[in-house]
Amino acid sequence: MQELYYTYYESPVGLIKIGGTDTYIAELSFIDNKEQIKYGEPGVSDMIHYCTEQLIEFFAGRRKEFTIPIHQEGTAFQQNVWNELLNVPFGKTLSYLELAKKIGDAKATRAVAAANGKNKISIIVPCHRIIGSDKSLIGYSGGMWRKKWLLQHEFRVTHGIQVLFNE
Repeated sequence: MQELYYTYYESPVGLIKIGGTDTYIAELSFIDNKEQIKYGEPGVSDMIHYCTEQLIEFFAGRRKEFTIPIHQEGTAFQQNVWNELLNVPFGKTLSYLELAKKIGDAKATRAVAAANGKNKISIIVPCHRIIGSDKSLIGYSGGMWRKKWLLQHEFRVTHGIQVLFNE
């Protein structure tokens, strides 16, 4: 088993915990309560450093795609959903229904939403790009304000305009 490393990055959408090994990123999660920070955890690997650099570029509008190896445990269905999320382009959105259709089961909308919610690698596996069929912002474990911020950031970088989303 590989050693796990962690660091924390203060982003425009708050404190982010980045976790992984020497060969992949396994966690990118939002920390809302600084008491959640665990001191004394292992140091930073090169992979964690590369991930932090790519996040800085993303938030600066210079990166639209991450090139960091990732790994997260999950069922075959969850893996299928997460892999399809990686195909949703920067600055674009899909509905949960459209995502379910892409994985081959239009009736699996709720299961797709549940898998989306179990994603442990936010931003890199862009679950924030999944919205309601009526274009409303629904379902984001990092908080709706973050989802809105991330989508507005991507639309601004891609299209040079501010887009308003229904909440």
